[in-house]
Amino acid sequence: MFIANKENSILNHFLAELREVDIQKDRQRFRRNLERVAEVLAYEISKTLYFQTREIQTPLQKTAIQLLHDFPVIISVMRAGLPFHQGFLNIFDHSDSGFLGAYRKHNDTDDDFSIFLGYQALPPIDSKIVLLVDPMLATGKSMVRAIESILQAGSPEHFILASAIATPEAVAYLEKNLTINYSVFIGAMDERLNDKAYILPGLGDAGDLSFGNKNEH
Repeated sequence: MFIANKENSILNHFLAELREVDIQKDRQRFRRNLERVAEVLAYEISKTLYFQTREIQTPLQKTAIQLLHDFPVIISVMRAGLPFHQGFLNIFDHSDSGFLGAYRKHNDTDDDFSIFLGYQALPPIDSKIVLLVDPMLATGKSMVRAIESILQAGSPEHFILASAIATPEAVAYLEKNLTINYSVFIGAMDERLNDKAYILPGLGDAGDLSFGNKNEH
C-alpha cells in the first residue's frame, strides 16, 4: 500500500486546502484540489505499470524512450469521484473510462446502512489494469461492492484502488473481503471512523463540497 503523505510532498498542500473549512467553501477550488491529489497519485501509480522501449522521431534524429505499454482503465464511483476521476484522466490521457453510481441506503439507524449501485457504464476490462477511484475510502463497503459489480462485466488483470483519504477500518475491510489481485494508493491515512461512518479528521462530504448538498429523499 502506498500512502503519499508519509513523505514530504506538495500533495500535503492540496490535502490541507481540501480539509480547511474556509478554503473548501470555494467549490471550484475544492474540485481542483481533488484533481491535483489525483494527479500526484497517478504519477506514483505510473511507476508501477509496465513500460516498453519505443523509437520516436525528433526533428533531428530517432531516439528510444520508455513508454506505457497499455493505459489503465479508469473507473470512478460517482458523484464525488468525478473531479477525482478527471485528475487521473489528466495524466492517463489515453485511458478508457467507466462510471458507477453508488449510494448509502440507511436502514433503521443512521449508522446502519447498505451500499447500493444504481448506475454502471464500463468499457472493455478483460485482461486490463483497472484503476478504481473514489476520493473517500471510509468503510470500504462501496469499493468492495464496486469491484463485485465490475467483475460481473469482465476479468481484469489487476485492480489499483485509489483514494485521497482512507481509514484503517476500510483497509482492514478490503483485506477481509477481497480475494482479487489488487493494490492500494492513498493520499492520507486518517485516524478512524466516527459512529456515523464518517472519516475523522476527514474533510466532510466530498460530493456535497464539490457539487452542492444533495436531496436525501
